[in-house]
Amino acid sequence: MIEVKNVTKKYGNFVAIDDVSFEIKDNEVVGFLGPNGAGKSTTMNMITGFIDTTKGRIVVNGHDISKTPKKAKREIGYMPEGVPLYTGLTVKEFITYMAELKNVKRKDRKQEVQRVIKETGLEEVQKKLIKHISRGYKQRVGLAGALVGNPKVLILDEPTVGLDPKQITEIRELIKNLGKNHTVILSSHILSEVSQICERVIIINKGKILAIDTPKNLENKTQKESVVLVTVEDKKDKMKSIKITGAKEIKFVKSNPDGTKQYSISAKKEVDIRKEIFSKFPKMDITIFELKNIENTLEDAFLKIIGDKEAEIKAEKEKKAEDLNKRKLQISLMDKKDRKIAIKEDKKKAKEDKIEAFNKEYEKDRAFERELKEEKKKAKEEKKNASQKKKNEKKANVQEKKNEKKEKVNKDNLQEKKEENKEKENKDNKVETNNKTNTTKQENKKSDTKNHNQNNGQNKNNQSQKNNKSLQGKKPQNNKAKPKTNNKQNSSKGGNK
Repeated sequence: MIEVKNVTKKYGNFVAIDDVSFEIKDNEVVGFLGPNGAGKSTTMNMITGFIDTTKGRIVVNGHDISKTPKKAKREIGYMPEGVPLYTGLTVKEFITYMAELKNVKRKDRKQEVQRVIKETGLEEVQKKLIKHISRGYKQRVGLAGALVGNPKVLILDEPTVGLDPKQITEIRELIKNLGKNHTVILSSHILSEVSQICERVIIINKGKILAIDTPKNLENKTQKESVVLVTVEDKKDKMKSIKITGAKEIKFVKSNPDGTKQYSISAKKEVDIRKEIFSKFPKMDITIFELKNIENTLEDAFLKIIGDKEAEIKAEKEKKAEDLNKRKLQISLMDKKDRKIAIKEDKKKAKEDKIEAFNKEYEKDRAFERELKEEKKKAKEEKKNASQKKKNEKKANVQEKKNEKKEKVNKDNLQEKKEENKEKENKDNKVETNNKTNTTKQENKKSDTKNHNQNNGQNKNNQSQKNNKSLQGKKPQNNKAKPKTNNKQNSSKGGNK
């Protein structure tokens, strides 16, 4: 998330920050510790882009603060020490103003302001003027101003300074919750607070990084011995003569009003002397009232690291001063000719040392430039590969779409063909069914015709039989009639005659 690489800041000949490098990961809460004038605020101001670096590089979420400052600053929310607030505005008006400054979109502004107010616990005072709210609430308002726009990085410089214990606890809990969704850099002189909130600690002094580690690791590394604090009732005063295996020193601390005495017993770091104390003291008529193991704190670790470094610097200075004084004494004891040669040699050596130091610095800068160039080349190559990959993916997607389209067309054609075949088959079946129906109809018609003819023939036969029967029944009448006819004919014939 944040990468500080070989950063140096100079004010003329004064080096405020000297070749500082560190990295902070996503959603990590990091404590930035150091005595006054160590370079904490200068480093934080360079990370925010408020001041420029003399050398080195700072990258915030992939954006170089010196090359793309707007993009980098958009990722940062900064709460400086002694937050400048407009006391004539209400809490809500101030946060809205900060949202406008950070270019939060108009349509999202109201919702963003309400989100920040809720997140920082300012609902009860949002309509109050800032000058009428407590110091703790003012700190919350400053924090809300840093949170507007939902930046990924929060830089908090002494967020709990000047607060009472209750307000400190509230702000501490708030920062812990913010660490779940943001990367937080916290600068504070309250080391117990840093130990409780921060996952890692960066200790800086005189512009140089002295340590980067977890609070627990720093405490363990700087603890050289284990110390037990024991409160006892020692009527016979045997604590002066007692011997405990592994104990380095038994030191009297204080006498208590109830007649008990407190002692500090130190041993090697890996040795636990508590078991022997519990077994040995009662045998010597020493009553134990209290026993506790003294663990190293972050404050102890901080003081040890700072103290060791200062002692080292002091020793170096003293050695240089001692060497210089010795050399001066040597030169003063020489004769004039040798003195001139010695002074000339010293000047030559000083010049060579200066050139060597310059060459080292130059080579270091060149190496850093090469590294940057290599990173840039790598980034360019990665971008090119990503672009090529994107093109290939796009091409593959187009081809896939074409294939899908082709497959769909083929599928549609096949479906159409199937439907045509089915339709044709249905048509053929229909024709066949019609033919069968027609054949059946014809056969039925023929059958009906045949039956009809048969019925007609039978009817005719029946009729002829009926006629024959009727004729047979009428035959005698016809015979009687015939003679009449004949008589007529005969009469007619006789008349003619």
